[in-house]
Amino acid sequence: QLQASGGGLVQAGESLTLSCAASRFTLEHYAIGWFRQAPGQEREGVSCVSFSGDRTIYEDSVKGRFTVSRDNAKNTVYLQMNSLKSEDTAIYYCAADLRGRCVSHWYLRSRYENWGQGTQVTVSS
Repeated sequence: QLQASGGGLVQAGESLTLSCAASRFTLEHYAIGWFRQAPGQEREGVSCVSFSGDRTIYEDSVKGRFTVSRDNAKNTVYLQMNSLKSEDTAIYYCAADLRGRCVSHWYLRSRYENWGQGTQVTVSS
């Protein structure tokens, strides 16, 4: 099971760090995708990190503000979110892809076998 945590209520311009932890399996062989879903919107891909951490991809609206990283020793993946905007308000999810790599279609939900429960991020303007 995956579990995203670290969400909360912040003001615009502030930062949050989300964590994605796994129980019952190790994340080290998986690419991890971060997704978000705002009310009334489709779930969209935010970022992807490869199994080794050497490749990361970001959705255009978060480039330069969000950083994804992983600590396989801790079986945890992180999403550092800086300069948050009201439009970042959403439930954030992490998901695991056993193929291990972030490829051109990394944002397709069907690529991911395991999904965690989300964590709410609310940014007030």
